[in-house]
Amino acid sequence: MKLSKEDTDLFYKLHNSLLVYANQKLNITKNLISIEDLKKTPMEKIKDLTLNLYENSHLIDSFVEVNPYKFSADELNIIKSWKNFVKEKFLIMKHLKNYTVFLDANVPPKAYGVLGLVNSFEELIGNYLPLMAETILLPFKDKITYTGIFVPYRITFSGNVTRSFKDSYEEARAVYGIITSLPFIPVKKEEADEDRLKFYLKNERNREMYLEEIMELKDKNEKLLILYHQEMGKIYARNYSKSLRELGFSDAWFAILDGFIVASGVTKNDVEKILKKLLPDDKFKFLYFFQVKKKGG
Repeated sequence: MKLSKEDTDLFYKLHNSLLVYANQKLNITKNLISIEDLKKTPMEKIKDLTLNLYENSHLIDSFVEVNPYKFSADELNIIKSWKNFVKEKFLIMKHLKNYTVFLDANVPPKAYGVLGLVNSFEELIGNYLPLMAETILLPFKDKITYTGIFVPYRITFSGNVTRSFKDSYEEARAVYGIITSLPFIPVKKEEADEDRLKFYLKNERNREMYLEEIMELKDKNEKLLILYHQEMGKIYARNYSKSLRELGFSDAWFAILDGFIVASGVTKNDVEKILKKLLPDDKFKFLYFFQVKKKGG
């Protein structure tokens, strides 16, 4: 997926003008004083100029203030938005219908949905993924694109390493979703912790891999501890339900605490009444209730 031709033309009109302005201020490349000069400049020098621009991002404000090319307010707003750039080494994970997914190496990781310019990333790099690459992501209207400078690293990853990348991608999706606009404003930390805990508990492989993280998160506060017991209760309930049904139980309610069935009854209310008499009040919120129904019910 790539920007429309109209948007790509607009992007280059604005970004090339900004590069020329930056070169005038930074003197990175001699004899580069116009857009026409930029078109004749070797790609390696454009790369150096681009990196220097975003290392001196105050020049974006300066450009907008001076407005040397008499751009419209909307065009200046696009340029101003580039202060929200993201410069990283990314893992290009997959090509989807609407964008290509770039994964960063932060903790927790973030995944960005990025559009190409003249060519889609699928056309640029093919389907040999994951691929490590260095680039600078930029907002463009309500989408994410890049500067046009893309440096791939042709590294072959082992199966275990590739699997760890996929785990990070799944974690990024679980915690933040795919980020499709910049600047990215993360959800409240509390909500992110809940999403991370759910992801860590999602399956047996995750529970083994992220055991330390699970223990740390669940003890962080009572809300996360309750969530831990509820999510684990669902897992235990799936296993118990099959065995109980095979034993002949049907239309019965059960309560789980720390992996153990601690009470049963005909209705959920029956089970709650029993446990209110037997269980300390501070433990009640950790219970998970489930019903075993008739097979096919």
